[in-house]
Amino acid sequence: MAAQKKQILLNAFNMACVGHINHGLWTHPRDRSSAYNTLGYWTDQAKLLERGLFDGLFIADIIGVYDVYGDGIDVTAREAVQLPVNDPTVMITAMAAVTEHLGFGVTINVHQEAPYTFARRLSTLDHLTGGRIGWNIVTGYLDSAHRAQSGGTLPAHDRRYDYADEYLEVLYRLWEGSWDDAAMRRDRAARVFSDPAHIRKVAHRGEFFAVDGYHLSEPSPQRTPVLYQAGASGRGRAFAGRHAECVFISARDTATARESVRAIRAEAVAAGRNPDDVKVFVGLAVIPGRTRAEAEAKRDEYLSYASPEAGLAHFSASTGIDFARYGLDEAIPYAPGNAIQSATAAAAKRGLTK
Repeated sequence: MAAQKKQILLNAFNMACVGHINHGLWTHPRDRSSAYNTLGYWTDQAKLLERGLFDGLFIADIIGVYDVYGDGIDVTAREAVQLPVNDPTVMITAMAAVTEHLGFGVTINVHQEAPYTFARRLSTLDHLTGGRIGWNIVTGYLDSAHRAQSGGTLPAHDRRYDYADEYLEVLYRLWEGSWDDAAMRRDRAARVFSDPAHIRKVAHRGEFFAVDGYHLSEPSPQRTPVLYQAGASGRGRAFAGRHAECVFISARDTATARESVRAIRAEAVAAGRNPDDVKVFVGLAVIPGRTRAEAEAKRDEYLSYASPEAGLAHFSASTGIDFARYGLDEAIPYAPGNAIQSATAAAAKRGLTK
């Protein structure tokens, strides 16, 4: 029996900043990313992606700064390494207004906002996009974000996922349980816009959250938006197996990708779900050309504008290791830390030096 063909889903990957992933390319004469703070930049991009039949635009975000490398932001600021960075949610409605089919996956940290008001934010976006919104759930990995918000330090890695589990529990109850579909009457003659008999208060008291109130939004097209997740640690995969519909992974080769996909789908099964309920997106930088030689020439041109030190500043934040302290070929003592554990483990496995 022939294997069933699967449809490839394509997301573009961007961020509300100048220097997202390929650091240094903002200096290329054809680069437009410095216009990131104009509405036309985003609406033009949305129309281009829809014309190119992309399924969605995935928007990354952070709520801290990359200040590990050199114990400061000198390189981060000079090279625009995800700084400055704007709120990723604000331009989504404008992009939705100029498209019909393009989906939007937006990254928002669970530590950024209380679940009660966040539930309304996502319901509003779901209404205004006509059900085209997705949420990339992140637990954060930057000490700088916690210092800026509360003066505190970043909670332990696995503890952040415990917090996120309860955060989702509250959201599910608000999105799915507070309003029945029958609540929406819109009956002018009877003067009943929504029927209170079909609206319930959510009462939750847990370890991290206490909620006693009604969801502020009427049921949106999806109620719960499409849920993305990108954690590749053991605890992150368990969280994805329980909650995520889409998982973003990074893999250098097919063997690594295969291993990651199997692990994620095994966690979905352990959570009582169908393994195929989880769609996996692999991060790729694609350089097109009419011939291989043309594509390679483009790649070489782009690399000539790249900033290796900016890349180090980014990777230092990802691992929690200040690479400015090491020589080019000096061995680096990798150890499990409190930042992105999968990034540290991958570097340790390959024995990467600066």
